[in-house]
Amino acid sequence: MSREAMTTRYDRAFERLRQRGEGAFIPFLMLGDPDLATSARLLRAVVEGGADAIEVGIPFSDPIADGPTIQAAAVRALGAGVRPADCIELLRQFRAEAPEVPVGILTYANLVKHRDLNAFYATVAAAGVDSVLVADVPVRESEPYVTAARAVGVAPVLIAPLNASEATLQLLSERCAAYTYCVTRKGVTGADDQLSLSHGNLLETLRRFGAPPAILGFGISKPEHVRAALAAGAFGVISGSAVVQRIASNLGDPEAAARSVASFVREMKAATAR
Repeated sequence: MSREAMTTRYDRAFERLRQRGEGAFIPFLMLGDPDLATSARLLRAVVEGGADAIEVGIPFSDPIADGPTIQAAAVRALGAGVRPADCIELLRQFRAEAPEVPVGILTYANLVKHRDLNAFYATVAAAGVDSVLVADVPVRESEPYVTAARAVGVAPVLIAPLNASEATLQLLSERCAAYTYCVTRKGVTGADDQLSLSHGNLLETLRRFGAPPAILGFGISKPEHVRAALAAGAFGVISGSAVVQRIASNLGDPEAAARSVASFVREMKAATAR
């Protein structure tokens, strides 16, 4: 399938943003944190807050790209007995409620290949998932994942490392769809106080090669981070740890967690006006 055919929800959402002169704000949630019922409520909460798309994680015991906040969320979900099949069912139910919100999974190769690569992508496609980013698969090793994703109309999202060569970025541009995940720094996820961006060359190279829109992640936790990312040339941002922190601060009170998350999304989304 063509890139356009695979990413219709992203295409429509991003085109609406361009017409309104806004960047994209994409919150991250760990599915099943702290339990399935609360997780379903939080998916609705980020939509209520105005999220342009949603990125979700599947609880995993060894998430090498995740910092302590998101790792703790995975531990809570695993402790509640949440399994990958529960997460897929949660997304299937959410898709029925929110037919137009793009949903992307950020996960790891062990979970994708646990049974069968093609079966994984077919299963998430049937649940209404739009994209999958396999965080521990580098661009040069991504071909089997990209092929399996494209075969069922799921957009393969890839990470553009800060120190990537032009050859790597050209290959990424050929294989990646929906958006390009650009990390703000080396290391793992986490909410930063200060954000240091020097992405001009990276973003310009991605544009030159026709890569999908650049979305910055890692450390995005304040409205000023959103504005700085857009000013640096990114199309939008992903914020994970700052969202998950608000859930962790309201354990045992799902409605308080939902209010806190929706309020944060609303505040961050407001900063995307260009």
